[in-house]
Amino acid sequence: MSNTIAAIATATGAGGIGIIRMSGDKCFEVLKKIFVPKNKNVDLDKVEGYTIKYGYIIDTSTKEKIDEVLVSFFRSPKSYTTENMCEINSHGGVIIEKKILEQCLNNGADLAEPGEFTKRAFLNGRIDLSQAESVIDIINAKTDREAEASFEQLQGSLSKEIEKIRANLLEIISDIEASIDYPEYDIEETTEEKTIKLLKKEKEKLELLEKSFESGRLLKEGIKTIIIGKPNAGKSSLLNVILREERAIVSDYAGTTRDTIEEFININGIPLKVVDTAGIRDTEDFVEKIGVQKAIKLAQDADLIIAIFDSTKKLEEEDFKVLKLIENRKSIILLNKCDLSQKNMETINYISNLNKTVIKASMRTEDGIKELYEEISNLFNKKEIEVNDGIIITNIRHKNLICKAKNNTIKAIESIQDKMPIDITAVCIKEILEDLGEITGNNVSEDIINKIFSKFCLGK
Repeated sequence: MSNTIAAIATATGAGGIGIIRMSGDKCFEVLKKIFVPKNKNVDLDKVEGYTIKYGYIIDTSTKEKIDEVLVSFFRSPKSYTTENMCEINSHGGVIIEKKILEQCLNNGADLAEPGEFTKRAFLNGRIDLSQAESVIDIINAKTDREAEASFEQLQGSLSKEIEKIRANLLEIISDIEASIDYPEYDIEETTEEKTIKLLKKEKEKLELLEKSFESGRLLKEGIKTIIIGKPNAGKSSLLNVILREERAIVSDYAGTTRDTIEEFININGIPLKVVDTAGIRDTEDFVEKIGVQKAIKLAQDADLIIAIFDSTKKLEEEDFKVLKLIENRKSIILLNKCDLSQKNMETINYISNLNKTVIKASMRTEDGIKELYEEISNLFNKKEIEVNDGIIITNIRHKNLICKAKNNTIKAIESIQDKMPIDITAVCIKEILEDLGEITGNNVSEDIINKIFSKFCLGK
């Protein structure tokens, strides 16, 4: 990793500032060629870390100024990558940023790969692999809670818990290996009792981490919320009201929506992945029929169902199909068009007497929308998506490895209970250590590392 890398760290497009990053042994050598300090007395070789200098980036071939900039200096090992680093703060804009990056590359730097700055931070030991993965989660966070959970992981909350479990397992295996190495001492029985007790304790910790993934999934992917109802009940209108834009086509013609429309929204800090679906009805239209089947399947897998009924019309077969779909499911019923005078009291009374949360609403006047948001907040409150002591699993890779470690813990316990040779228990515990080591990066293949960092953006 002796080569010096450079990349644009800010998002593409016009902006107030742009940042071009460099990291590596020759970082300041490259910078000296392209940066002219405003103060001619500044010796760039002697500039201390955590210092900013004002000056100009020049084209080394023409000596013309490209932009006036502020350069931040970070001396090894006190930098993001632990290497010598600098960040060139220029005016924002694609052209200027590219020109400055081009000067960096023309004068000795290589273009960084996606995530290479964070990868170097990991490989140089400043952060572990789970912390590195949290960086991309922070960047992609869609709500405050998701950002908080990702930040806690960046601070090492998951790493510390994993290392505690690993340390306890190492103690267990040292006792086991002592009983293997010194069989003349009659300590096997006490070792077995102690090992089972300790393994059960670590298994409980792993189970808590595994269970936290459901909260993590909701934070990261959003609560999968399906809007269902028969055609013209007001599903697409509800989506448009929630999004504050004409996202879905609304028309008096039945069957306008044939496929799903998905949008991610934030309601009172709760992330929702809202899906508008085709109206539930029997149809001869081949494409619409596929849409109806898809709507039913999505409803069966949903975290939350919002079922809409037309309060001006009599309940029909399609309405009862919708009611069947929301039986024993987390759901909210909206009685739409309650602002109209031609209400069907039979429908209103029947729906209102169901053992469900029913909100009288109007998509035209937006009545009931505030109540809908409040009910969603009640259904998915802080206890529903709780971050336990800041430790929550949001990454499917971590969840799978924790599940694998838990299963190996169960195998280790069973091996003792079944009076199998103690060597078998030792093998199981070593597998647990390997599983957990893959989370923090203590033992992980280069292919996995490359795959993880390939998901990062350039400059991070």
